[in-house]
Amino acid sequence: MRYHQSGNIPPKRHTIFKSPEDKFYYEQLFGTEGFHGISSLLYHIHRPTQIKSIGEPKDVSPKIAVSKNVTPRMFKGMNVTPEDDFMDSRKFLMVNNDLKMGLSKPRKSMDYFYKNAECDELLYVHNGSGILKTFVGDLEFSVGDYMIIPRGTIYQVELNSDDTVFFVVESHSPIYTPKRYRNEFGQLLEHSPFCERDIIAPTFKEPKDEKGEFLIKVKKENQITDFIYATHPFDVVGWDGYFYPYKFNIKNFEPITGRIHQPPPVHQTFEAHNFVVCSFCARMYDYHPMAIPAPYNHSNIDSDEVLFYTEGDFMSRNHIDLMDFTLHPGGIVHGPHPGAMERSIGKKFTEEYAVMVDPFRPLQITEEAIKVEDPSYKTSWLEGEDHSLEDRSQE
Repeated sequence: MRYHQSGNIPPKRHTIFKSPEDKFYYEQLFGTEGFHGISSLLYHIHRPTQIKSIGEPKDVSPKIAVSKNVTPRMFKGMNVTPEDDFMDSRKFLMVNNDLKMGLSKPRKSMDYFYKNAECDELLYVHNGSGILKTFVGDLEFSVGDYMIIPRGTIYQVELNSDDTVFFVVESHSPIYTPKRYRNEFGQLLEHSPFCERDIIAPTFKEPKDEKGEFLIKVKKENQITDFIYATHPFDVVGWDGYFYPYKFNIKNFEPITGRIHQPPPVHQTFEAHNFVVCSFCARMYDYHPMAIPAPYNHSNIDSDEVLFYTEGDFMSRNHIDLMDFTLHPGGIVHGPHPGAMERSIGKKFTEEYAVMVDPFRPLQITEEAIKVEDPSYKTSWLEGEDHSLEDRSQE
């Protein structure tokens, strides 16, 4: 992240700051990892602590169907059920102690505010568009946008249509751009596949000076609790720092290619504790005269591998539909489907887009995932048999 400033702030932090009407503004430190991690300072018209009431918590723990998984699996995201409510639509398919991931298909804009009080959120926009409204400004989003929302951010989502689809990751640790792409000052390096110009901060909006009853749904420890506050949470007159939501579009990722097949780390886009996120994008294939563009067989001994297919055709997988997830558990060899390696030879370019998440601890499978699983996937590498999986794909 880089330093950003919006609105009005005092010349010195932790000092008196008043409105033109000689009323105090109220400073808030917004950060993570205690007082050590990156942070921002927000200045509110009203004290941001004015709770009027707190409701009973609602348990939203994912229900685990398979706690110890060694089976390759495919989940048909197209079959995940949409819901009217933004939070009800969040269906987690795979979880561990570091993250939860799944799909969200909300049909209606939010008429309340929301704060995840323990997880950073990654929302990847598979379909639809709208506005992410936050207490530090707005982000307009559309297809291909990654939105990184730090824990503690109060936000609303306004949708432009009822067919929006988000790929959702909740992370118990901060989500950052990869450290190996940055120098000791935090600047993205020349060989990084994206740069600061590609990272879009929120557009500042005039503060809401309103009193009343404002519902903020707060999520913590797999419970959502309704908080009623006495003032509008978007009353920030200015802020500065390094900690804020932002967006990055997958089509601004510049793929690193080579004469022979490049391993998945060249596609890395984000990292957190015990997992990474990679972007497979349209790119030139390998250009050695004897190159095999299809990925080689590999066993990912130390991590599971999840791919979410979002656009294009995927050469190494047979019968992959958009919105599908594939899961390959650590320690189990996987690779191209029969015929995919041979088909790939001589191909020059791919138009695929997919998001990959590699957790370094095993994933558990939820009941929501089992509802949309294609059970034929685990045997789809057998040769010489007629499977329900037809030829199309790439990893």
